[in-house]
Amino acid sequence: MIQLKMIKHSRQLFISTAACLSCLFSYAQDSLINEVTLPVAVDYSIRHQPAILQSQVDERITEANIRSRLADWYPQVNFNYVLQHNFILQTSIFQGNPVKIGVDNTSSGAFSVTQTIFDRSVLLAARTKRNVLLQSRQTTSSNKIDLAAAVSKAFYDVLASIQQIKVSTENITRVERSLRDAFNQYQAGITDKTDYKRASIALNNARASKKSNEELLKAKQEYLKTLMGYPVTGTLNIIYDSLQMEKDAFLDTLQEADYTRRIEFRLLSTQNSLLNANLTYERWSYLPSLAANGAYNLNYFNNDIGKLYNYNYPNSFAALTLAFPIFQGGRRKADIDAARFQVQRNQLDIINLKNTVNSQYAQALSSYKANWADYIALKKNLALAQEVYDVIQLQYRSGIKTYLEVINSETDLRTAQINYYNSLYSLLASKIDVQKALGLINY
Repeated sequence: MIQLKMIKHSRQLFISTAACLSCLFSYAQDSLINEVTLPVAVDYSIRHQPAILQSQVDERITEANIRSRLADWYPQVNFNYVLQHNFILQTSIFQGNPVKIGVDNTSSGAFSVTQTIFDRSVLLAARTKRNVLLQSRQTTSSNKIDLAAAVSKAFYDVLASIQQIKVSTENITRVERSLRDAFNQYQAGITDKTDYKRASIALNNARASKKSNEELLKAKQEYLKTLMGYPVTGTLNIIYDSLQMEKDAFLDTLQEADYTRRIEFRLLSTQNSLLNANLTYERWSYLPSLAANGAYNLNYFNNDIGKLYNYNYPNSFAALTLAFPIFQGGRRKADIDAARFQVQRNQLDIINLKNTVNSQYAQALSSYKANWADYIALKKNLALAQEVYDVIQLQYRSGIKTYLEVINSETDLRTAQINYYNSLYSLLASKIDVQKALGLINY
């Protein structure tokens, strides 16, 4: 029997351990991503960013607070127990003579129940529970929208550095090839060592530029991981499609701003409903509160502590309590005025939001159009710079062009490549601003 129990206990322990390890493995798998595209990065950040998780916890807190407030609608049942020993009994005057009243030992147990019938605080909680919970969820949605925009921009910033590193790598390859050509021509006596030294200088600059971009990339990746809530020890394997990103850069610029699509407007609308409910609540302060209550009391009296609970002298009652506020020094009128002013202020916030949305959209759209013009021009420059470099490189090898012209064409090509990719990612980032201004990013 003992062995069977030990085998059974070991089996249960093994199953429990395996289940825990499975959960840990699943969490580890969920915490790391093999390939990080922009949609994956945004989705991951929504699920793992501590600020979003805190907002979701705030929603649960709000739900619990609502349940707590609504609990006042239910009957409130209580029990109180008292055990008292009187060292000196109270004295009263009866027909001119002092008389001791009471007994040395008393005890009581009181069951009481109270049912709220009308109370403005409880009624406010019942009327506003949906809007309070909606406001909490809208706050979470607003945080998700801001996070999605920030992650997208950080992702594009990382891509810009990755492209700059690739451009530097390609430039190093070209300069190394030019360095070999210049050295061979120097060895053959065709040119002096000036071209060879210039090539060495250009190679050192290209390597330094690549190293600088690699260090900047590390910082930008860490920032992106912070926004995503990604493990510090994890590695981000960024995956992207340049052709698809060029297609995604296009945006319909004929759309008109509609402030009602913005999450800020929905938040203000919900707040307006809550403020109007609060105004009604303050007006209810002139109304009485009504509650039904009752009690059943167990009373025990005896001078002998050992016989205290031998006899019970109970009493009970039921009652209606009507509390009517008469004069409070003008506080109720002042509270009503303050609540009314809060409603007016909220309406002004909505008007200000409308003006702000129009301004934000105008600025974001102008920035997008400017970046689009730069992108088109720089894309043409890249094709021209590549063509010029190829031609000059062939002419240099044929002895027609000088090495200085090769260096200049390489510099132009590298600058054109960097400018092109920077313009593409700036264009994509400005598109995010336009979409956010239009209220097209929603979670």
